[in-house]
Amino acid sequence: MSDPFLIAEGMTGGYGAADILHNCTLSVEPGEIAVIVGPNGAGKSTAMKAVFGMLKLREGHVRLGGKDITALSPQARVAEGMAFVPQTSNVFPTMTVEENLEMGAFLRRDDIRGTMEQVYALFPVLKDKRRQAAGELSGGQRQQVAVGRALMTQPRLLMLDEPTAGVSPIVMDELFDRIIEVARSGISILMVEQNARQALEIADHGYVLVQGANRYTDTGAALLADPEVRRTFLGG
Repeated sequence: MSDPFLIAEGMTGGYGAADILHNCTLSVEPGEIAVIVGPNGAGKSTAMKAVFGMLKLREGHVRLGGKDITALSPQARVAEGMAFVPQTSNVFPTMTVEENLEMGAFLRRDDIRGTMEQVYALFPVLKDKRRQAAGELSGGQRQQVAVGRALMTQPRLLMLDEPTAGVSPIVMDELFDRIIEVARSGISILMVEQNARQALEIADHGYVLVQGANRYTDTGAALLADPEVRRTFLGG
């Protein structure tokens, strides 16, 4: 059995002396959507930061495409094909939409116009507003800019921390539709999401974290059907 495309195995670590993650394991296959859910304070965003190299692990390792990247900086992980969209402060508000997208291609030395057209095809409203400052956009549109900028790196793994935070249900559904499209293009998706039920509906795999450890791991459909998961984490 070969490793999954992303395997973050046995992650233990935190900030200072206290560990937040306890032997946490996450994996994603190519073109799959993996969703991390759980109560507030469960370590979901910390797990994402650990995968991206923003948190030093005391134990465990991260491999991407069979390569051990545990010791790499976040910048080096971007060069390996990771892209991370944080929950907040994820656009340059005084720059235009197009300038934000161009910033996403900072590591590239090839022609980026084709990728930009792909982003505009995925999020047509961004093409209409490409000359507008990102800070003037609605919350949902700013999230589209943030995801679009990450896609400009041509990632193999796209990591999203609470992509639907603070947006309306209609915008949430639209963002999830776009995330499905991205996965269908072959890009792996790993995301943390507070809207657990809706996220598990689109997930190939789901991870329920509690106090920094894996409590349940299964397909999205199986977790939605699990009476204990529904009662404890999905409101019945």
